[in-house]
Amino acid sequence: MAYPVRNPALQRRRLASAGAVTSLALLLSGCSYTSEALWPSLTGEDPAGGSSDTVQQIPPSAAEANPQPTLSPPTMGSTNFVVPGVTPGQPTGTFVGQKVQQMRGELAQLQQQVTQRNQTLQSIRTQATQNSQRYHGLVAAVSTRLQMGTTPGNPILLSQWNQAQVELDRMAADVNQLSGLGNQVAADSAMATYLLQSIKSTYSLSGAIDEDHRQLAVLEDETAKTVVLIDRLLGELSQDVARQTNYIGSERTNLTTLSAAIKQGELLGPALGNRATYYAGTQQFAAADIGTPVSTDGRVPLVVIRFDRADVPYQQALYNAVSQALQRKPNAVFDVVAVAAGGTQAQSASNQNQARRNADRVLRSLADMGLPASRVNVTAGSNAQAATNEVHVFVR
Repeated sequence: MAYPVRNPALQRRRLASAGAVTSLALLLSGCSYTSEALWPSLTGEDPAGGSSDTVQQIPPSAAEANPQPTLSPPTMGSTNFVVPGVTPGQPTGTFVGQKVQQMRGELAQLQQQVTQRNQTLQSIRTQATQNSQRYHGLVAAVSTRLQMGTTPGNPILLSQWNQAQVELDRMAADVNQLSGLGNQVAADSAMATYLLQSIKSTYSLSGAIDEDHRQLAVLEDETAKTVVLIDRLLGELSQDVARQTNYIGSERTNLTTLSAAIKQGELLGPALGNRATYYAGTQQFAAADIGTPVSTDGRVPLVVIRFDRADVPYQQALYNAVSQALQRKPNAVFDVVAVAAGGTQAQSASNQNQARRNADRVLRSLADMGLPASRVNVTAGSNAQAATNEVHVFVR
């Protein structure tokens, strides 16, 4: 229970030191700070509740005020790969001259394939850009509507979300095409390297005339340029595939979080799995509480959710708490503990079952927010002093 501070000067000093607090507390109504109360409690109780404490509201930071902190789509390569061409040559009538003509034809065929690969690449890039623009337009529309406020499970937003999922699948299909094209270019690279080695080996054949060696030198130069071009094409393709694959994986988790926001009718933010990448600096933990939660194992919880009514709207406050924890410690792991209230033997058994269901509900919420399951542990405990079932979230 937080006690009121009636000394204004002392209270102002305590408020000024709130930036040094290393733990987070959250109320459903927003971020605020109460002297003496350093830890969050998410409850259905009325915060006003007749309390005489003075609460100082803390405005959100610039990052918190950003309604759509999303990842920017990675830039794809823009090179147009043009082959150097093959210089024609007159037959010399020698064995080496015949070899030169044969390898010249092989180089021409290889360059034709590379030209086709380049055309395919440019087509995929154009298609990927169009799919990306449609996807981001849909996500922006949904996020804007959620930011303004809407009804939970709005069917219009659900339809837009489904279409965004389709566009993201198309972007993934574009990546698959790029990957397949990369395999073809890798085969071309092997062929070009083999052809270049064959040309160099032909210099040692007997029975050649000066014209044969002159044509060999021209062919070697054009083949070497083709090898370099193919290597550049392969390298750019590999970078495109890697960047797009990572980006689409991040956007899938963001879509999952957006789906949870649509269910609630309010915007949460980007997926927690990516949250640490959105802020360049570190923010201080600042919030409020109306009571001090009891630690079940010597640790003080990051968040306490009191399930004292049928539907506690804890999601936004939980998201803010975990988001700021990840901001301070990107590799943090979270423990979700189901704390059952005391009572008779029958009441305790019922409370334990209900507390576990509440913990499962919080776990699903964290998954919807994009937090990887590998970073969450779920356990159970009891607290005879607890008046109602609770879920404690610890960070480590």
